[in-house]
Amino acid sequence: PVSPSPSWSDKDIQGSRIVVSERTPSPRDKPIWQADPLNLFVVVEGGDHHVSIVDGDKLEVIHRFASRYALHGGPKFSPDGRFVYFGSRDGWITKYDLYTLQVVAEVRAGLNMRNVAVSGDGKWVLAGNYLPGNVVLFDAQLNLVRSYPASSLDGQQHSRVSAVYDAAPRQSFVIALKDLPELWEISYNPRAEPIHDGYVHDFRMGEAIAKSGYLGVRRTPLSQPLDDFFFDPAYRHVIGAGRPALAKSPSASGASSPEETPPSAQVINLDARQRVASLPLPGLPHLGSGISFQYQGQTVLATPNLQQGLISVIDMKTWQIIKQIPTPGPGFFMRSHEKSPYLWTDSMMAPQAKNTLTIIDKTTLTPVAQVKAPEGQTLAHIEFTRDGRYALASLWEMKGALIVYDARTLQEVKRLPMCKPVGKYNVYNKITREEGTSH
Repeated sequence: PVSPSPSWSDKDIQGSRIVVSERTPSPRDKPIWQADPLNLFVVVEGGDHHVSIVDGDKLEVIHRFASRYALHGGPKFSPDGRFVYFGSRDGWITKYDLYTLQVVAEVRAGLNMRNVAVSGDGKWVLAGNYLPGNVVLFDAQLNLVRSYPASSLDGQQHSRVSAVYDAAPRQSFVIALKDLPELWEISYNPRAEPIHDGYVHDFRMGEAIAKSGYLGVRRTPLSQPLDDFFFDPAYRHVIGAGRPALAKSPSASGASSPEETPPSAQVINLDARQRVASLPLPGLPHLGSGISFQYQGQTVLATPNLQQGLISVIDMKTWQIIKQIPTPGPGFFMRSHEKSPYLWTDSMMAPQAKNTLTIIDKTTLTPVAQVKAPEGQTLAHIEFTRDGRYALASLWEMKGALIVYDARTLQEVKRLPMCKPVGKYNVYNKITREEGTSH
C-alpha cells in the first residue's frame, strides 16, 4: 500500500485509447495466410514479450510480433475466432485481428489488471483490476462503457478483483472479489430481470426499488472470498475456492497465534444466489484450471492443487469427492480433450518435479505415464489441437520451446523453439468453451 493510492479514472481510461487500424473489418474478409482459421494457436512468449501465431495443422509459426509488457496468459477470442483480446498485467487491453495480423486498438483499463473476458455475443469486453479495485466494461471496439468500483453495497468496504469470466449461456459475466465475500454477476441481456438488493418480502408487491438487471450488479453473499472459480457445464453453478484463512488458535502459553484454517471449496448456485455445497478439499485447489468430463456415465470435475501433489475428482451431482489422484508435486494446469482418453497435468509448483507432466487415464482415474523435460526445467500448460490429435506443452524457459506430443502414443513429434512460452491457446477450443469448462 502507498499513500495516496494511485488512481486511474474513467477520464484516464478514455484518454489512453489508441486506434491503430482505422479499417472497418468486413465479414467477407479472408485471412492473409493459408491455414484453418479455427485451428490456430496463439502463443504468449513471456520471456521477451512476444506473441506467436501457430498453424495447428502444419505445426509451424505463421507470424510473430511484439506484445505489451507481461501479458496475462489467457487471451480471449471473439465468437467467430477472428479477433483476440490480450490483457497485460499493467492494465492494457489489446484487440488483435488474426486475419490481417494487425493490432486494431488498445486501451489501458487499470494499473494492475487481473484478467479480461469477452461476452458470448462478442459485443462486450470486461476487465478486472487489482488496482484500482474495479471492473471496467468496454464495447468490442474498446470504448469505455462503464466502470464498477469493487465495493460493498454500502460503499464502506473495497476489494481487488480476483477473476472475471464470461458465462455465455447466461448472457452474463461472473466476477470474484479477492477481499469481499461476494460473487457478482453482470448480465448483458437487455431483458434481464430487475435486481432487488437486500432482503425483500415480496418484490412483486413493489416493496423495494428495483435496479436495472441489464449491465447491473447482481450480488451473491459468500462465506469467504474466492480467488478463482470454475463453471459446471450447464453454467448453473460456480465452484470456487479462496486462499486459506488465518484463524486465531491458543498457544501453549494461552496467547492466540495465527494458524491457517483449511479452505473449503464452495459450490454456488447462480440462480438461487446461495451456496449449495462445500467441498473440504485439502491444500489449495486451483479450480480455475479445473476440467469436467464423463466418468462411468456421470459428469465429474477434476482440479489440480497448488499446495499438494494430488488431483481431486468430484461427482458434480452429489458434490462428493470420488478420488484423490497422487502426482509428483503441486500443479497449476490441467487439460484434456473430448477425443482424448487422458488428462494431462503438471507439477510446476514443485521444484523437484516441475519438469514432469503426468498423464491420467480418464476411465480408471489412475496415472499411466509421465513425460519429462531435463531436470530443473519447467514443463507445463497443455493445450490440444482442434481435433485432439496432438497435445502441445510449454517448455517454460528463456531458451524454451513448444513441444508437440502425439496425444495417444504420448511420443514427442516436434518442438518449436520459443522464449518462455507461458501459454498457448487453440482458437477452436477456446471459442467452443469458456475458461473452466474444458472437456
